[in-house]
Formats: sequence, structure tokens, C-alpha cells
Amino acid sequence: MLDIKFIRENAELVKNNCLKRRVKIDIDKLLATDEERRSNLRRVEELRALRNQKSKGKPTEDEITKMRTIGDEIKSLESELTEIENEYHALLLAVPNLTNEETPVGGEEDFKVVKTVGKIPKFDFPALNHEELLIKNDLIDFERGTKVAGAKFYFVKNNLVRLNQALINYGIDVVTAHGYTLVETPDLAKNEILSGIGFNPRGEETQVYSIENTDLSLIGTAEITMGGYHANEVLDLSKGAKKYVALSHCFRTEAGAYGRESKGLYRVHQFAKLEMFIYCKPEESEKYHAELLEIEKEIIDGLELPYRVIDIASSDLGGPAYRKFDIEAWMTMKAGDGKTGDYGEITSTSNCTDYQARRLNIKYRKEDGGTEYVHTLNGTAVVLSRFPLAIVENYQQADGTIAVPKILQKYCGLKKL
Repeated sequence: MLDIKFIRENAELVKNNCLKRRVKIDIDKLLATDEERRSNLRRVEELRALRNQKSKGKPTEDEITKMRTIGDEIKSLESELTEIENEYHALLLAVPNLTNEETPVGGEEDFKVVKTVGKIPKFDFPALNHEELLIKNDLIDFERGTKVAGAKFYFVKNNLVRLNQALINYGIDVVTAHGYTLVETPDLAKNEILSGIGFNPRGEETQVYSIENTDLSLIGTAEITMGGYHANEVLDLSKGAKKYVALSHCFRTEAGAYGRESKGLYRVHQFAKLEMFIYCKPEESEKYHAELLEIEKEIIDGLELPYRVIDIASSDLGGPAYRKFDIEAWMTMKAGDGKTGDYGEITSTSNCTDYQARRLNIKYRKEDGGTEYVHTLNGTAVVLSRFPLAIVENYQQADGTIAVPKILQKYCGLKKL
């Protein structure tokens, strides 16, 4: 979240930022609620001090009566304050992060292409999409996945299991070579951690599955668990940033996701993912954001997939992100309207500045002994939905088989799936 003091002093900037992000929130109402909250707090503190002062020594009957009246007023104000605090926090938590000046302004289609890498494949045979290829080669079973768990669940079979394991091991080797600590996380997190990271665990718009009669939810990404890893801690960053690469299962409701892009593995309810996460000093976050993007490119370059890097537009950032880059690989599943395919997202990396750290109370110790909120960043290393999707579609052969990228062959012992 943003510092309320910053919002008070920069109300117009915050309002304009909300407009840029197309977020509807009444900043004036937030500030009015904040003022009411502070006024009530001051009054409660004054009354408590008065009651404490009068309770010293032996009070008279008149003073006892007055203290009872003061006690009743304090109780009434505290009840009001609880309601005001709830409204205040709900409004404050809804305010999105600030936006990098270089971020393009606009909606989902207003991204800026930063770089395009590789050659789009030109097949001399009718190209298939990954769903057709995987079913043809007995590598996946969507039908029985639906029977067992519902639509958008699936069984991975045969050599696709080996390819997925190869992808994870390859990603681990690349990322740990850059000094990242390897972690495997829980698949559940407390709802307070989800809220701290910026995920809404409840309501119609939620993208996560909540566990009934608990304060737990299935995670949609290891960003949630790794963001909560150092919650309510003061970190020692004197020897450098804390950098992690975390393996987890991910579960997403994909509420509102319809149409052609929901085909096959593109939008599913469960997948495994290797996620990078960094805690660093504020002045270092842009440097580490660039590092995360370079590692993502290194992984995809090694797989020899054609891709482009895009700078995500302001209203498509999500609340916590200050700036976000996606890498989109070429996909034949996006063929249509006269096109042989198009680019689709396979990785994302975000600089969330101190937005998540404020909500989760994560600070670092400065050289002068004081503390300051850390900056947090995240980035996809490997995701076992869209990575195999892109490999299958780009490496398909005329005979319907699928070649395995050279860099993965040593991990799985396969040249073809």
C-alpha cells in the first residue's frame, strides 16, 4: 500500500495515478475518513489521559461519576473508531501503487514492444495447436481431468511428464547460477498474506481458491508464499539483496477467462511454477528488475523460442506493480483471422517497490541503525503450462511428433516426445 502521509501530501498525483490505472477509488473520501480516524484517536487518547489523571489518589464520589461518564464516552468512541478504521483500511488497501514514468499509459492492448527475438517458424505442413499435438501423441488427457476434477484440469502423461521435470531442472540450474536460494513452498497461505501481497482472497473477483472454514487459500503463485516468507521481519541486507527461486504448485480460478485464449494449457486451474523473488534496498530495485528480465530471457533464449518483450501498460499492471515486463512466445494456437499465429505471455516480472512490504511489515536495517521498508520484486522462471505449450507448438514436426529443445535433452534423455 502507499504511505497515507504520502497520499495526504500528494493527493492530486495519487488521483491522476488512479486515472492512469483506470482504478475507481475516491481519494477524497479516503482522506476524509483518515481525518475522522485521527480526530477520534486524539479524542480517545485525551479522555484516557484524563481518566488516568483522575484515578490517581482516592477519588471523590463526584469524580467517580465523572470517570464513569468518561469511560462510557471512550467505549462509544472506540466502537465508532473500529468502524472508521475498517472503512479507512479498505479504502487505503484499494489504492494502487505508483507507476513508473516510462510505463505506457492505457489498457491491455497499449503495451510497448521493447524487443523481438528469434524467427517465427514457417511450417511446410499444416501446423497444429498444442492441444491437438498433445492429444495425438498421448501426452495429456483433458477429458479424464475434467471427469475427475472439473473443466481446465488435466492429466499429464508419458514423456510430457519428463519434459516438465526437465524444464524445472533446467530453470533451477539457470537461476541458482545467479546466486538465488532454492526453495519449495507450501501450496497454502493465510489470507492475511494473500491480502498483503495484493491478492483478494474473497469475493466474486478473486482468482484464488479459499479453503472453507479456515483462514487459508490455495496459492496462485509462489510470489504469495515468498512474499510472506519475511513478513514482520527486519532484514539484514548489508551483504546484498535476498534472492530466492521458489517451486510451488499454483491454483487459479481464472474467473472471467473465456474465449480462444482459454484453449488447452493456456488458462488452466492448476500448474507448477518456478518463481523468482527478491527483497532489496529501495535504490536497488530497478537494477534487480532488469536482472530478473535478463534471467527470463536467458532461459527462453536457451530454449530457442521466438519471443518479444513488452512493457505492460498502466491499467494492466495490477495493484502492486510499479512496472511490469512480460515475455510473450510465438504460439500457433493463436492462429486465425488470416494469421498463422501470434504472441502469448509465458513470463512476467514486476517491481512492486515498497507496496507489498508496507502491507506485510518487512523492513531492513540501515547503516545508521534505523529501519526502512524493503522493495520486493518477482519474476517467472519456468511455468509448466505455457512453457510446454510454446515448445510443443514451435517444435512440432511434419510427422506429428515434437522435437525436444537441445538444451533440455540432457535433462530428460529425449530427442522427441
